[in-house]
Amino acid sequence: MTDTAHPHVFEVTESNFESDVLQASLDTPVLVDFWATWCGPCRTLGPMLEKLAGEFNGAFRLGKVDVDANQQLAAMFGIRSIPTVMLVKDGQILDGFAGALPEGQLREFLARHVQPLDGEPVAGGDEAVAAPTESPTEAVNRLQQAIAAAPDQPQLKLDLAVALMRLGNVDAAQAELDALPANLATDARAVRLRHQLDLAGALAGAPTMEALRQRMAADPADWEARDLLGVRLLIEDEPAAGLEQFLVILEKARDWNDGAAKKRLIAAFATLDDAELVGRYRRRMASLLF
Repeated sequence: MTDTAHPHVFEVTESNFESDVLQASLDTPVLVDFWATWCGPCRTLGPMLEKLAGEFNGAFRLGKVDVDANQQLAAMFGIRSIPTVMLVKDGQILDGFAGALPEGQLREFLARHVQPLDGEPVAGGDEAVAAPTESPTEAVNRLQQAIAAAPDQPQLKLDLAVALMRLGNVDAAQAELDALPANLATDARAVRLRHQLDLAGALAGAPTMEALRQRMAADPADWEARDLLGVRLLIEDEPAAGLEQFLVILEKARDWNDGAAKKRLIAAFATLDDAELVGRYRRRMASLLF
């Protein structure tokens, strides 16, 4: 339901999530605010977000999720603390943050992804200029030098963890991620990296692709084989085929292995860059859950 005092703000529930968030984000970005009535920082952040939604005048919509009333939605997004805010665009989580940021940082966050409808730049958006393309090795070297010069900047260590993962150095990326301070643990890039590492770790000692296919041919309800096959397909650049495996498990055996299929889908969505693909499969996941 839209707040008449704030026409660009609405309540998100499990019943309207697919239509008002996922499908609507194909046309207009939706900023999703996970909050609760008992949360003090939420009461600080909420009015600022509503103010900015009014200023942007429809360039994005603000959807508010009461986590107490919508526990499945909170679980679907992997919410661990509130307030947590995520930007959904083209059916995909594009970015996010946790905690009550100051208004200046909120403006900087929005400036990276949203422009006012009149095309005027947003205050604080100068930092959004893209850096020149560099190889993963060059990025790692640059960041290691930057950290040596400014060891008290934890954001650089998150940048390094991401660069190490792109380089394929999984163990080093995991070590850097584990060493991050608590305030960065729920950063959108840290969450994405954690999902990437979880998927890679699931294949440690796993059977080959062919062996998994043989197991499924012998028993289509071998959910472990189907799950591992889905992960292999994701890692080996067949994302749609991998997502299909998880959807089958979600449909046929939702509670298998403590709801592993839903967790795999959430992890996969966080790691894929194909917005159309993610949006399509996120809607299919939502239709099965809600």
